[in-house]
Amino acid sequence: MTVAARSKPRNGVAMRLETLLAWSAGTHRHAAIFLVLACLLAFVPGLFRLPPVDRDEARFAQATKQMVESGDFVDIRFQDESRYKKPVGIYWLQSAVVETAAALGVPNADTRISLYRIPSLIGATGGVLLVYWTALAFVSRRAAVLAGLMMASSILLGVEARLAKTDAMLFLTVIAAMGALARAYLAGRSPRDGPGAAAGYAAVGAAIGAIRHPSGRASGTPSGRPSGRPVVDAPVSEPPATVVCRPWLTPAIFWGALAGGILLKGPLILMVVGLTILALVIADRSGGWLVRLKPLPGVAFMLLLVLPWFVAIVVKAGDSFFADSLGRDLLAKVGSGQESHWGPPGLYFLLFWGTFFPAAMLAPMAAGAVWRTRREPGTRFLLAWLVPTWLVFEAAMTKLPHYVLPVYPAVAILIAMAIERDALSRNVWLRRAAMWWFILTCVIALGLIVVNIWIGQRLGLVTWGFSAAAVISALFAWWLFEADGVEVSFMRASAAAILIATAAYGATFSTIGALFPSLQLARAVAFGNCDRPAVATAGYHEPSLVFLVGTQVQHVFGAGAADFLAVGGRCRYVFVEKSQERAFAQRAWTIGLRYVPGPRIEGVNLSSGRRVSIATFAGVDP
Repeated sequence: MTVAARSKPRNGVAMRLETLLAWSAGTHRHAAIFLVLACLLAFVPGLFRLPPVDRDEARFAQATKQMVESGDFVDIRFQDESRYKKPVGIYWLQSAVVETAAALGVPNADTRISLYRIPSLIGATGGVLLVYWTALAFVSRRAAVLAGLMMASSILLGVEARLAKTDAMLFLTVIAAMGALARAYLAGRSPRDGPGAAAGYAAVGAAIGAIRHPSGRASGTPSGRPSGRPVVDAPVSEPPATVVCRPWLTPAIFWGALAGGILLKGPLILMVVGLTILALVIADRSGGWLVRLKPLPGVAFMLLLVLPWFVAIVVKAGDSFFADSLGRDLLAKVGSGQESHWGPPGLYFLLFWGTFFPAAMLAPMAAGAVWRTRREPGTRFLLAWLVPTWLVFEAAMTKLPHYVLPVYPAVAILIAMAIERDALSRNVWLRRAAMWWFILTCVIALGLIVVNIWIGQRLGLVTWGFSAAAVISALFAWWLFEADGVEVSFMRASAAAILIATAAYGATFSTIGALFPSLQLARAVAFGNCDRPAVATAGYHEPSLVFLVGTQVQHVFGAGAADFLAVGGRCRYVFVEKSQERAFAQRAWTIGLRYVPGPRIEGVNLSSGRRVSIATFAGVDP
């Protein structure tokens, strides 16, 4: 079937964007180059300059640092406490990077937080490439590139790519498993086969034919808008080729990805995959396609990969790991709002519009097409991936934005399918969702300027520059949405998202010391030029301080800080938060303590959002 395709953009920028998209969809190599470059532009700004972020990132990094220091790559500890919330996978990956950097002569590799973030950068970038690979089972190469770009430009993945923790690498393993699972499910057929598929194709052709002159020349674009521009006829609505499931490679990818996901974050990947399989088996009333995954040798392969560490940790710590990771962490999050992260059902739906920006704005336009094609195998698979897992997370009491990241690729591919079929809604109110590209970019830009002025005590002109470029790009994405079409407009919106991320991470957060009190405290200790400084902290107990200053940091109260300094020596330091200063002063007066006051550190504790004021003191030689 041949239908009216995308019209040639009138302005030079739009033509270049159209040319870039066409080039990237020309070959798999071009697609990979384009998506990798998009990821680097989206993820790298700020990654090497941002200090450790409290609390999860700093805890993961410190546990890895202790693993490197001790040479024990089985046990997981944060200072003197066991840290058994997650398995060992991310710690091994971070350790490998840090030890490699140290072997190559990188100075102070163990305290360079950027090195600990490399696995997350690899996970996010590799995950985007795997979204492209997964999408190829459902859509054409061009639409798969768009699906990958939707993930690369999303705010949530941009955050996770810059944090040294599990979620970006888990994202990679989940997408690898789901891509293999999709190929097993769709093997031997097109994702558009099934009941209603022919009617769906006919409906698309009729909708487009309704806007054409009897002569066959288009009087409007595929979205039904008058444009006065030439329209090229091209086969853009043909179903994808038959999906191929390779007999051994596809199962190896599937079971290997499951093993990696288990070693990274325990049973979470099993939940996502298991719910998808269960939904498909119930919907199809058949699970015969699962034999393509070779379950018996596959399970054996998976256990071969994961059991050695689990056996080792049981030998070392008994059942403590399972009690902590399953009982105190996983199950506790289901039944209660752990660590004050409670949220009502529906919270993820509200967060979706910000965390999946800018692609989220296209979701309302694609919803009707998804519903009409829900019986097609491809759409059914994507909905089985998305809906059950989403509902489970909405029902759980503990809610953090990144929990739903593994299902966002399903949304991206569904939107890409609707774009490829030219099936986005023509409803004028739904199409006005594109204005939120401009509105949210303006809101974020304004927020960054406020942070520069209020917390940074400066104008932040670099932030202004990147923010202005982002706002202009978002404005044209919205303003020319009907003129340039959804693909070019989304590329403008993606550029706006990348520019605003650069303004945030590269020009704002990473350059305001008040946002990272631990870094300022670590610099105060480094200024003393002591080989083995001894440090105690009262009232301020963030893990980033332990990571930057040293594993032996002691946590005390105000009076204990005075006793710590009383031992004597100029290489002893205490940090006393304002709430503990009176107790410190009283104890210091009682014991006649001699000390040297240092700089007072004023800043904001990002983990709590509260301002902090920390006095620093150094001991004196006896």
